[in-house]
Amino acid sequence: MRIALFNFRQTVDYRLEILSGLTVAMALIPEAVAFALIAGLSPLTGLYAAFVVGLVASVLGGRPGMISGATGAIAVVLAELALSHGPEYIFATVILAGLLQGAAGFMKLGKLMRLVPQPVIFGFVNGLAIIIGGSQIAQFQTDEGHWLAGTDLAVFGALVLVAMAIIAFLPKITKAIPGGLTAILVVFGIVAVMGIDTKTVGDLASIQGGFPPFHIPQIPFTLATLVLIAPYAAIVAGVGLVESLLTLNILDEITETRGQGNRECVAQGAANVLSGLFSGMGGCAMIGQSLINVSSGARARLSGIVAAVMLLVFILFGAPLIEKLPMAALTGLMIMVAIGTFEWASLRTFRRMPTSDVIIMVLVTGITAVLHNLALAVLIGVVVAALIFAWDNAIRIRARKHIDENGWKHYQLFGPLFFGSTTVFQEKFDVQGDPDHVVLDFAESKVSDMSAIEALNKVTARYAANGKKVHLRHLSADCRRLLDRADAIIEVNHFEDPTYKVVTDQTK
Repeated sequence: MRIALFNFRQTVDYRLEILSGLTVAMALIPEAVAFALIAGLSPLTGLYAAFVVGLVASVLGGRPGMISGATGAIAVVLAELALSHGPEYIFATVILAGLLQGAAGFMKLGKLMRLVPQPVIFGFVNGLAIIIGGSQIAQFQTDEGHWLAGTDLAVFGALVLVAMAIIAFLPKITKAIPGGLTAILVVFGIVAVMGIDTKTVGDLASIQGGFPPFHIPQIPFTLATLVLIAPYAAIVAGVGLVESLLTLNILDEITETRGQGNRECVAQGAANVLSGLFSGMGGCAMIGQSLINVSSGARARLSGIVAAVMLLVFILFGAPLIEKLPMAALTGLMIMVAIGTFEWASLRTFRRMPTSDVIIMVLVTGITAVLHNLALAVLIGVVVAALIFAWDNAIRIRARKHIDENGWKHYQLFGPLFFGSTTVFQEKFDVQGDPDHVVLDFAESKVSDMSAIEALNKVTARYAANGKKVHLRHLSADCRRLLDRADAIIEVNHFEDPTYKVVTDQTK
């Protein structure tokens, strides 16, 4: 089964995997450095996280071809803690977050991603594309925050356009070499040959360093410390899993294969535990770099492993050369990633999709783009979608009525009986005008929660007060168990009840 799921029987193009990994490694450097600075940490903290998280997730993860590393979503969460307590508490927080993520995987909570509707995914992807594109605006500014102007702007803009053109058009000519890598090398060559003075990776910070040192966080192991870091760890774990599992789902659609969400949760947990122990700031899946990797043709784990290993090689041996890479090339690469990430098809569905879905998609896009809080955006989107679904079902409960040959009145119910539909449900009955025996047929309905049980209690009590009896028919086994556990004061009469099964993972 795993072979079929991951399509391991296909021939792996090792050359393409290695070149894709090399491209991704170069694209990881400026983002890892930038995210570390956002969190108030040293650049090497972000680079170490990119290496450790990227390597472990590539080897153990549930989605071959997906790239993980230090991310802005994690950096934003950790910034306040880093500012107030320093990096040692960051390392401890990342370790605790990894343990929580691993526990989520072992508890098989990855399946909860099924609850994320398509409009939320569209909104998440579009918001993330805006973030990726918007983050490149800073490259058109000087270190002092002023906009580039005159010759500097013209040169930088021209180099960015060259990189974008290569990435856009080279795949139409040949796929022998990834467009992203070609763009980086061509722009680097132009700058070197022509002696152009432009922004480079080294302008961000030096990436020179050693092997990530093993380091147990130097913090007091007390209850007070746990109380301090636990909220941050829980948010980091949640944000990391949401971003990783949504990225996994997006790559599933692109590659037409299926990843394993629970396995990815465990892998992300292990990656963050090791990241904290090896002086890293933690991380999760990166949709931008993942799309670079997949669009370059990579489909196996090798590309992610190469990206992580090459990143470490750059840190150990290649820093002087990598620091000379023009930021224009990487800016063009990330702008093309943003363009490719945006779900342009979603714009064409505005008039075709239900208004509620359009509202949810725009809401999630806005929250993601403005607040840069991916987990909050997805959570709000899911909650709003659930409320809309509940409202729609609340007003759709119906009852078909007829009287049989014995003079009993039957109410054949359609739609779920739950907290949102109880008011409409109770309005369906004519207690005064109904005969002495009333049958509620649940063949096409379901008793879903305590509010539904209470509604049944009220209806039967109203009939009992008028000397009439209510019979419940065709209750499924799970509904009967719910009534039994609630000790409901209802006389349940089963007549010709069929055998029902609740759909589970085992019965699919």
